[in-house]
Amino acid sequence: MRDAFWVYVTAENEAEAKLIAKTVVEERLAACANLLGGIQSIYWWEGKVCEGEEVALVLKTSNARKTELIDRIKQLHSYDCPCIVCLPIADGNPGFLSWIAAETS
Repeated sequence: MRDAFWVYVTAENEAEAKLIAKTVVEERLAACANLLGGIQSIYWWEGKVCEGEEVALVLKTSNARKTELIDRIKQLHSYDCPCIVCLPIADGNPGFLSWIAAETS
């Protein structure tokens, strides 16, 4: 079983995404972060369909740090209910997966 997780987050703008990314990497809650850039989002919120621009952010972390990472993102995020989705990494470059574990231990 792999110990690495791919964490997808949406942020209000690039500044917020960078703040989250830098903070969680500096705190070693994530080994690395990728800002994927601007995205168009369409979603239900408070009883209606909303539309807006956001920035997608991908983080890589270990199972041991995943809960702390989620909690920290929620502290830093401007949204009441931020999108934070953790997907287990089933396989990949063993060296990279080991690096994730080492950088978040």
